[in-house]
Amino acid sequence: MTSRARDKQRRGSSAPSRSPAIWRGPLAAPEAERTEVEHGVRPGGMSWRLVSAAIVVCLIVVLTLFITFDAFYVHSISVGGLRYMTVEEVFALSGIVVPGQGNQHLFWLDPEEIRQNILRSPSVADVRVYIDWPPNMVQIIIEEREPALVWEQGGVAVWLDLQGRVMRQREDRPDLLRISVSSPMDEGLLEANASVNADVVTGALQLQELLPDIPMLRYDATKGLGFQDARGWEAWFGVGTGMAEKLLIYNAIVNNLVGRGIQPGEINVSNPDHPVYNVLWGR
Repeated sequence: MTSRARDKQRRGSSAPSRSPAIWRGPLAAPEAERTEVEHGVRPGGMSWRLVSAAIVVCLIVVLTLFITFDAFYVHSISVGGLRYMTVEEVFALSGIVVPGQGNQHLFWLDPEEIRQNILRSPSVADVRVYIDWPPNMVQIIIEEREPALVWEQGGVAVWLDLQGRVMRQREDRPDLLRISVSSPMDEGLLEANASVNADVVTGALQLQELLPDIPMLRYDATKGLGFQDARGWEAWFGVGTGMAEKLLIYNAIVNNLVGRGIQPGEINVSNPDHPVYNVLWGR
């Protein structure tokens, strides 16, 4: 080995080791100023587990306040659309007050259940229920059934709607036609959710339109609707539609009998194809 080669080998073994060069730009911090980044939680920092536990405790406290605070128990309701019913009656029907348990909490209320409870009343046609925050936690809109006539049976007066549903008479309505039951009938007709044949209501309203001066009609389970004619006899017309035709037949019979000097005791045209009458005197 030559002396030049030996010198070259000697310089290579004594030179300090160098890492690969990386260009860091003119703004890079000097090597001495850079520190290693430590991963994990810094000393003295807040643990996320403690934060989560604090949030859970706050939620439990808030929920407990909601459940136990009296302001969230329903003691009254707001009701709109009433004409005959009262707010107290709707509140009692709603089922918000549970027997033996008291007033329900806002969180336990079911709008559809409240709606179905109120619809049990025959006076109610439809209900809308809204649940909100205090102070108006329960808001109810009522659509009441309109009475079509007054039904009197056994000394008790009730209302009937167009479909014959029996409703409690809530006030005196002189404008409504009155029907007095002249024969014994099922007392169950006056109970809740009872109904009268809708043909009775239809026929009564037709007779009222054709004979507006008659303030009251009578009803017989066999003969149907009728009235006491001012000329001294009973007139019976059955039920259902076709009252205009029956009235024409009735007037024709009356004219014939009166023209012949006959006083009838009863004229029955409930079957227009086979009208009948009886005679008090004359021939």
